[in-house]
Amino acid sequence: MNAVPLSSMTQVLPEIVLAIGGMALLMFGAYRDRVDNAVCVLSVLLLAAAGVTVTIIPNGNVFGTSFILDDYARFLKILAYLGSAFAIVMSLNYQTLEKQRTFEYPILILLSTVGMGMLISAGDLIALYLGLELMSLALYVVAASNRDSLQSTEAGLKYFVLGALSSGMLLYGCSLIYGFTGNVSFNGIAKASSQGGLGLIFGLVFLFAGFCFKVSAVPFHMWTPDVYEGAPTPVTAFFAAAPKIAAMAIFARATISAFPGITHQWQQIVVFVSIASMALGAFAAIGQTNIKRLMAYSSIGHMGFALVGLAAGTPEGVQGVLVYMSIYLAMTVGTFAVILSMRRSEGMVEKISDLSGLSRSNPGLAFFLALLLFSLAGIPPLAGFFAKYYVFLGAMKAGLYGLAVIGVLASVVGAYYYLLIVKIMYFDEPAKDFNPVPGELKAVLGVAGLFNLLYFVYPAPLIGAAGIAAKSLF
Repeated sequence: MNAVPLSSMTQVLPEIVLAIGGMALLMFGAYRDRVDNAVCVLSVLLLAAAGVTVTIIPNGNVFGTSFILDDYARFLKILAYLGSAFAIVMSLNYQTLEKQRTFEYPILILLSTVGMGMLISAGDLIALYLGLELMSLALYVVAASNRDSLQSTEAGLKYFVLGALSSGMLLYGCSLIYGFTGNVSFNGIAKASSQGGLGLIFGLVFLFAGFCFKVSAVPFHMWTPDVYEGAPTPVTAFFAAAPKIAAMAIFARATISAFPGITHQWQQIVVFVSIASMALGAFAAIGQTNIKRLMAYSSIGHMGFALVGLAAGTPEGVQGVLVYMSIYLAMTVGTFAVILSMRRSEGMVEKISDLSGLSRSNPGLAFFLALLLFSLAGIPPLAGFFAKYYVFLGAMKAGLYGLAVIGVLASVVGAYYYLLIVKIMYFDEPAKDFNPVPGELKAVLGVAGLFNLLYFVYPAPLIGAAGIAAKSLF
């Protein structure tokens, strides 16, 4: 195998920046006497540098077609970097108050983000698996990062065991696909898979099982509520945002690029997963009393909505997925900023009932949470409505009217538990006041809230960028 000259590896520069920067920060943290916010701030600056780098380097392939940088990868990498940066910023005050200040936490997020970048750009099954595992290994560690908490340790162990199982299933699917096509690259599989075949379909099912686990879609969602509840809240916020974006990115890329000849077969699988995820997310969240568990079921439902666009298998459908994931990031980050603000003198609280009468004790926090919940429910003119509109539009243009109707019905059912929280905040008797909201959480909440509120004023840049990114996949 010939060595790849450094001059031709420009497309991997964002990952190189994050990997080398992460290792440098590891040395910096290890030799520093006191643990403070310096590593977190430098990590956010590294993510910003990677984001700038990915916008200015040209499109191209590296290592044959194993690593692809196109408009699609560029769009989703910026989203993933934003999700990781928000997760680090939101953890600043939390780690200090919970006495969990460790310099390794932001570095693990950086290393996981390197895996996300590789996953988003993967052009063959080997790069896909390497990116997935690089992303996941750091996630297993941060899930169990609070070593003094039984819940956190249990969350990390559950996620690791089930993640290993899903990785095994995905690898088995990859081996079947390679065995029946003789190719690992997506382009080679696309040429060889036009005839179909039962063995290839079996491989596809196992491959999709691995993807469904990573996006927490039914029937591989079982880890989500327990891990969301048990992991430290900033880690839960991270899980709900950046890794979901990377996993959805490779779900769409692998499906569209590698299996265009058997669209009808994989379309049936995606439609089933989408309907099951929307239904479970709508009904299972109704009885929840812990807000982090409610957000877990909400995220399962939202992944179902995003898969509505993928099921269409068209540029319009993929454009809908990209718009959806962008708006989902803003909604989720903002909501978790509020959850991290739910702190009293005795510590963090997570019960939905703790939000009772919040509109009287902290009207600003109540307003922004209500706004984000209305957006999650898909109520116009907030951004969440447009997210659902574009995925449903893509499905209807592809003739999947039944799927779009089921999606609308699931949205109506899901609106119940979002509105219930609004009712608790505005009409129930006030509970004990929360501590003052830290500045960084106010900033994140303000950015996310205003984006959701004012998106309808000028939606063109996001829709245009998503359209260009989607077309590059075809």
